[in-house]
Amino acid sequence: MRSLYLNGAWTGSSSDQALDVINPATEQVIDSVPAGDPADVDRAVAAAKAAFPSWSALSVAERRSYLERALELFRRRAEDVAATMAADMGAPLKFATKIQAGLPMVMFQTYLDLLDEVGERYFTGERVGESLVVREPVGVVGAITPWNYPLHQIVLKVIPALAAGNTVVLKPSEIAPLGAYALAEVFHDAGLPAGVFNLVSGTGPVVGEAIAAHPDVDMVSFTGSGRAGRRVSEVASATVKRVALELGGKSPNVILPDADLRHAVKRGVADVMRNTGQSCNALTRMLVHRDQYDEAVRTAAEAAAKHAPGDPLEEGTRMGPLVSKAQLDRVRDYIGIGVKEGARLVTGGAEPPEGREQGYYVQPTVFADVRNDMRIAQEEIFGPVLVLIPYDSEEEAVEIANDTVYGLNAAVWAGDRDHGLAVARRLRAGQVEVNGGDFNPRVPFGGYKQSGVGREWGIHGLDEFCEVKAVQLGA
Repeated sequence: MRSLYLNGAWTGSSSDQALDVINPATEQVIDSVPAGDPADVDRAVAAAKAAFPSWSALSVAERRSYLERALELFRRRAEDVAATMAADMGAPLKFATKIQAGLPMVMFQTYLDLLDEVGERYFTGERVGESLVVREPVGVVGAITPWNYPLHQIVLKVIPALAAGNTVVLKPSEIAPLGAYALAEVFHDAGLPAGVFNLVSGTGPVVGEAIAAHPDVDMVSFTGSGRAGRRVSEVASATVKRVALELGGKSPNVILPDADLRHAVKRGVADVMRNTGQSCNALTRMLVHRDQYDEAVRTAAEAAAKHAPGDPLEEGTRMGPLVSKAQLDRVRDYIGIGVKEGARLVTGGAEPPEGREQGYYVQPTVFADVRNDMRIAQEEIFGPVLVLIPYDSEEEAVEIANDTVYGLNAAVWAGDRDHGLAVARRLRAGQVEVNGGDFNPRVPFGGYKQSGVGREWGIHGLDEFCEVKAVQLGA
């Protein structure tokens, strides 16, 4: 069994319980991590609190040099990290290399680049008349991260938090924790000062709640489900600490009548099937004008069939298994709910894919004749399930798109980009893609409504981990 990482050393847990790490493609146990307890959180927080004064007092350049060494080690180990991610959470090896290991390196480097650009002046302040407005680190940050992009989500919290001068206590998802351990090893080997970064594995109800409730944790940054996010907010409110939440989505993909329909539909299907549908920002509601609806349904079914599940280690596999048995049961249940609600199952279904009885595999699934008030159109399924909804006018499309408790992501496809932008401005979401706009690691990521509070990525992600102080200067 692995250990915890506390105060610069690998150490045993106060608990004697372990959590198995299961390869979702084989259902075999590949590792185990401690099921930490509140006493472990106390030790981690004490270490982070003790390390905070000296770490926050370093110059930006000094903190950056530690992080740069860590990134260099990360790059050297990228191939091993990708293989770990493929086994840990079932991502196809090519996807694991490019996204599950590659994207965290891109985001890591982006924060180093931002530090180069903003430098000390970002923290030492700007003059506003005869006053000075400065940024300072919040203090001890508790980071609670999910299993779907386990290392990416850790980097989005830990790196800007450390860059800003905070110290960190991390609780990774117990379902896919091995990426967190790889990063902890990188920090250790890079010589990060003791206590600056601490890792406590365990479950949300035990370790996560202990972090959120701890009086010496100054901020909690959480990514996960809406239910868990509400609980984090509730627990954290007792100590009135800062809370950042990146939660779920049921994102609309609005295809306007003058768009390239086949291209838009194929791109939309690929987006939903990415990471076996386990993406909070997946465009799972496809809105198509009624005149083009039948063609869109046919195209979506054809495109989905190209994402047949396979062994993550086999060449050419585009979609691996779901991450766990619990997630498999959830997705299959939702497919059954869709059928009971009267939606038309176009392709896929709840049965295991042919030849994939072992492993947590599910068929890529497309529903048509979906109303926006159905559960499969309103609730986050977190699997490779796409619903197609018809509309009769642009006004109705916008109304349907916004008719959700979520507001994380959206997309618009239009023949004219300016027209697409005009529609995008009417959508209540933190991100909107127009005609498949390129990924940009410097723009803010976060949601409206029940999709969250706060922003990650870019300079906004750095701001999230800073306090702002106004200094009134006298003579």
